[in-house]
Amino acid sequence: MAASGDGAACVDGVEKLVSARKSLILSLEKSKALSSKLEKTGPRLAEISQRLPSLEAAVRPIRANKDALVAVGGHINRAVGPAAAVLKVFDAVHGLEKMLLSDPRNDLPGYSSVLKRLEEALRFLGDNCGLAIQWLEDIVEYLEDNTVADKGYISSLNKLLQSLRELQSDGGRAHLDGGLLDAALDILESEFRRLLTEHSSPLPMSAPSSLGEQACIAPSPLPVAVIQKLQAIIGRLIANKRFDRCISIYVEVRSSNVRASLQALDLDYLEISISEFNDVQSIEGYITRWGKHLEFAVKHLFEAEYKLCNDVFERLGMDVWMDCFAKIAAQAGILAFLQFGKTVTESKKDPIKLLKLLDIFASLNKLRLDFNRLFGGAACAEIQNLTRDLIKRVINGASEIFWELLAQVEIQRQSPPPADGSVPRLVSFVTDYCNRLLGDNYKPILTQVLVIHRSWNHEKFQERLLITEILNIMKAVEQNLETWVKAYDDSNLANFFMINSHWHLYKHLKGTKLGELLGESSLKEHEQYKEYYTTVFLRESWGHLPGHLSREGLILFSGGRATARDLVKKRLKNFNDAFDAMYSKQLNWVMMEKDLREKTSQAIVQMVVPVYRSFMQHYGPLVEKDQSSSKYAKYTVQNLEKMLDSLYQPKPTRYGSFKGRQLSGKFNNGLQDLRRTTSAVM
Repeated sequence: MAASGDGAACVDGVEKLVSARKSLILSLEKSKALSSKLEKTGPRLAEISQRLPSLEAAVRPIRANKDALVAVGGHINRAVGPAAAVLKVFDAVHGLEKMLLSDPRNDLPGYSSVLKRLEEALRFLGDNCGLAIQWLEDIVEYLEDNTVADKGYISSLNKLLQSLRELQSDGGRAHLDGGLLDAALDILESEFRRLLTEHSSPLPMSAPSSLGEQACIAPSPLPVAVIQKLQAIIGRLIANKRFDRCISIYVEVRSSNVRASLQALDLDYLEISISEFNDVQSIEGYITRWGKHLEFAVKHLFEAEYKLCNDVFERLGMDVWMDCFAKIAAQAGILAFLQFGKTVTESKKDPIKLLKLLDIFASLNKLRLDFNRLFGGAACAEIQNLTRDLIKRVINGASEIFWELLAQVEIQRQSPPPADGSVPRLVSFVTDYCNRLLGDNYKPILTQVLVIHRSWNHEKFQERLLITEILNIMKAVEQNLETWVKAYDDSNLANFFMINSHWHLYKHLKGTKLGELLGESSLKEHEQYKEYYTTVFLRESWGHLPGHLSREGLILFSGGRATARDLVKKRLKNFNDAFDAMYSKQLNWVMMEKDLREKTSQAIVQMVVPVYRSFMQHYGPLVEKDQSSSKYAKYTVQNLEKMLDSLYQPKPTRYGSFKGRQLSGKFNNGLQDLRRTTSAVM
């Protein structure tokens, strides 16, 4: 029994030892695991240890009691709502960035829609940022009043709030989106310029001779779809206060396009200055071109721009698109056209200048309705003022020259007549000049100009005044002839001069407006005067030559052959001397009219040659065999006739054409005198 008990006790002790052993082993394993974890936790504890000072500093400002901290929570909650909304919109703005920085040409409506969303977002941010700042200010004020935080912390918060307030007041929208809106608007401006540039091309030019004759008006040069896109862009730019920039781009592109169209017309002459020419004739050819070019520019180029401005900017009102058109017209060159006209009015006064001023007035008057419609708005005040000034200068200048023409013709009476007996240039000039003034091209214009000018002086104008003045001018021309003819010392040259002058007047007045005005009886008088002076001229000059070849004394002569020969020699010598003197004197006399020259020469031939031929046939043999025969039988019949036919020929370059002659040099006669004196006196 005792042994049995001892054995049981022994077994129980072993089991306890085994259990203890297991427990010890388990504890060792746990210790190892804990040791391993402690080794891993060490660095983290070190990191926490390093952060503890900053965490302590962050917590340190809050020194208030529990009730104060609970109260501030309400203030924080009220600010959280606006702040959260602002942050949400900020996220939405950043989401639009990719679309707004892309090229809008493929989807302009979509681009505009996204831009509108950005504008709305920025408006929300602008409004709610202010609200959030107010709530934050309330929190800071509470913290400061209740000493919830220390002064350093409060000061730091106030500095941050001040920065936010400054940001909001100084272009807050531009800063809120990081410049995205400005970048998008720059892209839209570029697209606006691209659309204009790619669809703007110079108008194809017609042949210069046909300019001004085209009846059609140029259509709007941009497709409707393009105009709609431009309008969409304009809407967005206006919404963002960039309309001035939009107008600037439009004016730049479209005025450049008009200038490119005009360049093909070679308008360099528009830049000519008053110092670059002596008188109106040096630019006479340009004035005709000026009228055609101005009409083409107004009716086709500026008309098209006027319509296009209306189409593109019509939604903004007439004042806006008229102002835009006015800038285009000014920059494209309308002012240069008006300045050229002014330059012409400032040139030296000249009878030809009257015609050129009338040409300018006709061109402006033809475009009067177009000018009033295109440039009638307040925006075109500069164009209106320059146009009115030009018209005033043209009317005053033309009227002044016309009413002084009579005095200028009378002044020429003091100058000497042509030394060659030709028609004075004054006569040919005034005849042609007055015919042009009475012609269908100039009479209506001149009448209108004179009517306007007299109305400015509160005087009435009747057409009879114009007719009377021209009749007085022609009377002055005739009086000049009567004065000039008395200045010749040689009566034959005086008669020759009157033949020339009266025949010129008869020939160049018959069948003309001026001739009709003077009447048939006046023309008949010129023809009769010409016949009268021709008869006197032939009788008093060449009519004396046949008398030197008289046969008297030769038919009944019975004194022998030698005596007869001496008498023939004497008469031939007298004839030759008289012929040579007459021929040499009249060799430099001139008849410009071919028919008159041929008829006069033929009359002289008929008066002299038959008598000479007959005399030589009968008595020539008496001297032809003499050793000195060449001294007496000096001329053959053929040579004599040829010499007479060569009389009165115009000299080379003696007379220029009516158009283009320069007015320089000393007094000469006629046209040149009138022009020179007119330029000097007027």
